Amino acid sequence: MNSVDARIQEHRTTRATLVFKHADQRPLAGEEIEIAQTNHQFLFGSNGFFLLPLVNNEVNDQERDRLSRVNEQFMKLMNYVTLPFYWGRFEPNQGQPDTERLLKTAQWCVDHQLLVKGHPLCWHTQTAPWLLQMDNEEIFQAQLGRIQREVSTFAGIIDTWDVLNEAVIMPIFNKYDNGITRICRQLGRIKTIKAMFEAARQTNPKTVLLLNDFDVSPAYDILVEGCLEAGVEIDTIGIQSHMHQGYWGVEKTERILERFARFNLPIHFTETTLISGQLMPPEIEDLNDYQVKDWPTTPEGEERQARETLLHYKTLMAHPLVAGITWWDLMDGQWLNAPSGLLRKDGSAKPAYEHLLRLVKDEWWLKPTRFQTDQEGKVEFRGFLGNYELNYAGRKFPFKLTEKGKTTVEVRLSDGY
Repeated sequence: MNSVDARIQEHRTTRATLVFKHADQRPLAGEEIEIAQTNHQFLFGSNGFFLLPLVNNEVNDQERDRLSRVNEQFMKLMNYVTLPFYWGRFEPNQGQPDTERLLKTAQWCVDHQLLVKGHPLCWHTQTAPWLLQMDNEEIFQAQLGRIQREVSTFAGIIDTWDVLNEAVIMPIFNKYDNGITRICRQLGRIKTIKAMFEAARQTNPKTVLLLNDFDVSPAYDILVEGCLEAGVEIDTIGIQSHMHQGYWGVEKTERILERFARFNLPIHFTETTLISGQLMPPEIEDLNDYQVKDWPTTPEGEERQARETLLHYKTLMAHPLVAGITWWDLMDGQWLNAPSGLLRKDGSAKPAYEHLLRLVKDEWWLKPTRFQTDQEGKVEFRGFLGNYELNYAGRKFPFKLTEKGKTTVEVRLSDGY
């Protein structure tokens, strides 16, 4: 076992001792049982923007067939989904938010055992255009009200949010005028972040709140440090890893992880991109400046993407603070028209998807396995942290493995799960 795999075993698995007992406390001795994993504790995700037209029946038959194939691939691999709350799209006209479509989609995701994150609550890009009609105080109050409205409306369905997106550049953004840059320039980054986090926290104290950024320079971890010193309750640090210009490599990835590890907070790689075609030129500073109509995937690029994807996921899984990875986008031809999907435009799987599926649902997964309990009703096995299910005498009993290293779990057959 190499060092990366050894660290994955160390941080992501447990040596589980399961103790099975009957309703009257007698051990389930000398019985054959079956144990199977049903979910990972680690969050394997993708944005699910394609789900909105599919769930809300807004597509023709041909497009429904394509998106259904995409969804089938999504559900095989993922347990985590990001839905879009870009203010300019969500509420292009003041007072007319797209709440019902998002609620229906989010509930569908929950019903299919997906943890849902909303993205984002505050961002200077794609924000509401009608904010420009207001003065700064009115913009500030509208933004706080927007956070309170969405967090309360979706509570219990979406309890994970990217609160602020790309705050490092927010007050100095100069591509076009927008309301959020105006208030961030006036208040400063930390006061803006503090106000938005407090609005979300007060509205739903149970929600998981992320600060998310594409800037992986020291400017971002210095900002995180300043926020924490100011009392901002950041639950999770979000790091974007858009690699349109080429894979970062293990050394760069580990350097970035080391810088943010000093905060001892969970880390999510919130937007992960690796290209399966020609790479974007290295001189492009803002990825949005690179616009091409035809950016095809290639066989050579797909093989490269597969190798780099596995290496990237293993590198992140080997770090104890990384709690989730979100791919961006699942299909080719979405953001920047790039061949950045795990799936091609027609919904067919690339090698990166197939390799990742084998990793997540085979190498890092316990398929249905038979065990014999001992005289004390015990069985032992090593498993990845997550949800499991005992099958005994035609009945199923769920349990969880949540602590790495070693753990003992008692499964009472009287619990009526």
